[in-house]
Parts: sequence; structure tokens; C-alpha cells
Amino acid sequence: MKETWRSVMVLDPTQSLPASAVVGSLPSWKEPWLVGRRVFWLEQRPWEQGRTTLMTQADGQRGELTPGDWNLRTSLHGFGGAPVAFGRRHAVLVSQTRTGPVLWLLNLNGVTPPRQLCQPDVVAMGDGYLHEAGQCWIGVWEQENQDVLTRVCLHTGASRPLRCEADFCSSPSLSPDGRHLLWLEWDLPAMPWQRSRLWLAQLGDDGGLREPRCLAGDGVATDAVFQPQWLPDGGVVMASDHSGYWNLQHLAPDHLNSPQLPWRSLLPMDADFGLPQWVAGMSTTAVWEKGLVAAYCRHGCWRLGCLQWSSGSSNTPRWQVLTLPFTEISSLRADGQRAVALAAGPDQPAGLLEVDLVGGHWRHTPSGANPLGAAAVSTPEAFWFPGHGGQRTHGWLYRPVACAGLPPLLVRCHGGPTAMARPCFSLETQFWISRGWAVLDVNYGGSSGFGRAYRQRLDGAWGVVDVEDCTAGAGALVAARWVDPQRVAVSGGSAGGFTALGCLWRSDLFRVGACRYGVTDLAALARDTHRFESGYLESLVGPWPAGAQRYRDRSPLHRVRHGQGPVVMFQGLKDRVVLPEQTEHMAAALRQQGVTVEVHHYPEEGHGFRDGGVQQEVLLRTEAFFRKHL
Repeated sequence: MKETWRSVMVLDPTQSLPASAVVGSLPSWKEPWLVGRRVFWLEQRPWEQGRTTLMTQADGQRGELTPGDWNLRTSLHGFGGAPVAFGRRHAVLVSQTRTGPVLWLLNLNGVTPPRQLCQPDVVAMGDGYLHEAGQCWIGVWEQENQDVLTRVCLHTGASRPLRCEADFCSSPSLSPDGRHLLWLEWDLPAMPWQRSRLWLAQLGDDGGLREPRCLAGDGVATDAVFQPQWLPDGGVVMASDHSGYWNLQHLAPDHLNSPQLPWRSLLPMDADFGLPQWVAGMSTTAVWEKGLVAAYCRHGCWRLGCLQWSSGSSNTPRWQVLTLPFTEISSLRADGQRAVALAAGPDQPAGLLEVDLVGGHWRHTPSGANPLGAAAVSTPEAFWFPGHGGQRTHGWLYRPVACAGLPPLLVRCHGGPTAMARPCFSLETQFWISRGWAVLDVNYGGSSGFGRAYRQRLDGAWGVVDVEDCTAGAGALVAARWVDPQRVAVSGGSAGGFTALGCLWRSDLFRVGACRYGVTDLAALARDTHRFESGYLESLVGPWPAGAQRYRDRSPLHRVRHGQGPVVMFQGLKDRVVLPEQTEHMAAALRQQGVTVEVHHYPEEGHGFRDGGVQQEVLLRTEAFFRKHL
């Protein structure tokens, strides 16, 4: 059943990859789902200004299910996710309109047109669970100052608040018998991957919650819980990082009311079965008819395995790792004997992965054709080096396929900062490779995919550890004589932009930089950022305003120096996460010190660029700026 992609236009290693083949012309696929024999997924189209629509495929036939003027996205917690909840016959969708989010009921058989359920006066909504038997949708409504776990009737569209005790909630999941609800909660200043709680309550006949009880995390412990879900027998599975890694924990059905809550570790290992919950609807485990299918990350690489419960008296689950050529697996779902996920490999473009969990067969369908021949593709190499404080630090190194002499180096700083650099095929990476560059994606201290201790390296040290790690990585490549020391560039977006700007003012090793919607002033971010991240800086930098001097000392805005490398900056004017004023003030500070700076504004873009034309322009302007100044 293996399906490989085939190129439409193949370039040889001496040809430069055009920007039009890299960004803006290929769809981005998200959040696949299985319902029987049908596969569903979201398709974000950069050629339609980033509009997201619902697609389906069955028996080789592909179709679009939502009207051409619909945009299926949420702005939940500022970053969105999970605009669709599926049942067996219906789906509930969140469509973003100019007047706010709208909730719709869609018949998956296409017999009747979508029916509007409600358009509440809320900031955002999503992350829902569809209870077809109970004729309701249970999801998160985000108000100005609080999340509300909310029930919506599928018949009337009437809504009922269920719980609003915490600052944030997520991940509602209903038991197989429809009588109990699981969900997560957390409070400021914590982020969900720092400290969160798992709750359980009965769903009463009147639709309300009864006898809510905390199953994990008590408001004092520093455990972070990820993706709680029900097993067919009424037991509960979640990922908790209590051990130092997000490992799977199991609570048997007869222990749900036990005073001691004897959670049992299913697969204790130095690997993460969870990840930072930046967006709603993240899924790394799924229930299938014989157990669990789970994606896990070890040393920055994702793998897929099956956990099957034995039929004997020992009830010891059997773990089997599937042999697949992929290093990135996300958005995992299962139904019956099949699983679906998004997957990519070192030389495999991102696409839909479908797996027969019994027979072991699989099929991978990329979202678009790859214009590169095998000889033109550079694959990632794990690169370990001494970072901040001499700690062992990780990066992914891509060497140029064809280069005369020592190549220039592009150091890339991922965002988050609690995200990760992933070792999978990327046309944007190959864009630089085709122009003779080496690329280093740094998993600086604070990155996910290496356990909690690695993530916590950044606690109180944002702007120090990340900057020194990226600088040390570049320095190690220069010392090894693998790259040209006179042609080193750095780039990043959002939190990665903050790190890139820090690299430029701290070290002359970096000769030029690019910053996309980057943080430049930590004090302004503390005052003006959105609710979700409003307490994040307390752990990354320190208390505010008591630590105002530290905020100033870490901010690129106040550390500009004469003679540092020139910078090109890109900013969306509808950005509500990092306000456009940060870019303007940074550009003025650079000019005042005589540093060359080039600024490009995009009136219709927010935090992250969705329009294909904008994406291409940003890539081309970055490359032209680097070429000019190197």
C-alpha cells in the first residue's frame, strides 16, 4: 500500500529552487480525522489568503465540504486550532467571519446544507467534542478574561455554561457511555506545559456537571498533563511529565473514585508522548480497537508505535514500534483498525499518513509534488555541541549539496520559545541549500522533544541561554571549518526573532539577520501581550514589574550597538500577539545607531503570514538582503 510522491518538475543539484515552488503555491494540511472509511482534513490555502476549508477522501475520490467563502479557523488563546469536532454522521465547525466566530452543524453525507447553530458574542471558541447521542457540542468559549466550558444543543443552538473556575480550559472528552467528562484546566501565570490539572465530572440529565473532581495536578505540583482520553472500558489515559518526560499514564475504570488515584505508567521511557499545547486539538495518541497507537519523541525525532492489551490475566500491554521512514508525526487519530496522521521524513514531504494497524501496511500522500530530485536534497544530521554553561545542546545541520569552498551559514531560531526544530523535509530549507548555504536549526535550551529538564533550561534565562546556544552552534561549525566565518546569518520569527536579534547584538559572528514579527521589547510584551501568554514571561525572565531592569537588559531594543549586523524586518499590522509598535521602535533604535535596517509591513497579516504572495515576498526579500550584505 506504500504510495510515493512523484515530481512534476525535477531540478538538478546545480539549479536554484524558485520561491514560487517553496511557499505560497502548496496547501498546508492540518488535523486529519478518520470516520469509517473516510479521511477528513483541513486544507489551508495560501493562494486564497490562507483560507482553511474541510476536505474529505474515500475510495480515491476527494472533495471539498465547506463553501468557498468559509474560513475554518479559530483564534482560541491567540493561536487557534481544533475548529472541527467529528461524530459518526455529523461534524460541528467553527467558521471565522468578520463579525466573529460562528458555530455550524454539518451533515457528513452532504444530504442537507450546513445549519448555523449559534454566533455568540465571544472572543473565540473551539476545541470541542461532539456528543451525537446526547445531541450536544461541548467546547471552549473564550471570553475577555476567562475560558468557559460550554454545552451547545444541536437542535436549538441554545448554550449553557458548564464550568468557568480556572483561567483556561481545554481538551474536553466524553466517556464511552456519555456519562462522564474529562477536561484540562490551568491558571495564570502558568502555561499548560508548565502546570495543569485534569478534571472529571458527571454529566447530569439536565446537561450540567456534577461532582467535579481533580484527577491529576493539584495546583501545587508542577506536573503538566496532556491529551486526556477514554479507553473503551471506561479507563483513562493521559500523558504526564511527572517523571521528567511526557509518559503515558493509565487509570483503571474501577479506580476513578479511589481516594489515592493509583495512576500506572504504561511505557516508562526517556521520550515524550506529549508536547507544548500552543494550539488546541493537538493529538499524539489515539484509541483503536486493540489498544492505543502513540507517537513519541526521542532526541528530537518522532516515531509511531502500537500498544496492545493482552488477553491474558497479566493485563500487561505489548508495545511494538512501527517501521516507518518518518521523523515527524503529528495530529494522530484512529478508528477501528486504522490510524491517520500528518507525517514527514528527512526526504519525504509532509502529507497524510494512513496506517493499517493490523496488517502493518501504510500509505503516504504528500500535499504537493516535490520539484527536487534525490541528488538535490540535503537531509538533516544531528549536531551536538557545548552550549550555554557547557551543556550538551542539539541542532539539525543541513549541508549544501553543491558549493565551491566554504559555504555561508544560516542559523535558524525556532519560535515558542518552547517549540522545536524538526528533522524533516522542508522546501524552505532546500531553498537555501539550492543556493549553496548550510543551515543549522538549533534546538536551544528550552526546546521541547528532549524532556522537561531540557525545557526548563530557559527558566529565568530567556535572552541568555537561547542566544548563547545559537551562537555556540554557529561557532562550533566555524571552528570545525565547515562554514565561512565571514558569511554567517541568523533568522527567526516571533520568539525566534527575539533570539535572532539577541545573537546580532551579542556577537560579531553574525553578519546579518532577519526578524519576522519578533519580540524586541520585553517590558512592552509584558504590558501588552494577549491573555494566553500574559504570565509566561514570569518564568522566562522574572517577576514583572519587580524585575524591570532585567527586562530592559534582555530586550534587543535597548541593546542595539553601533557596528552590529544589518537587519531586515517583517511585520503584520493585524498582529495581536506581538504588536507592530515593537518592530517600529526597534527599527528606529537601529537607525539611531547607524545600523542598516529594512522594514516591510503587511496590512492584512497577523502573527504568522498566511497569504501566499506575502510568504514568497518575505523569502525573496530575505535572500536578497542576505546576498547584498554578505
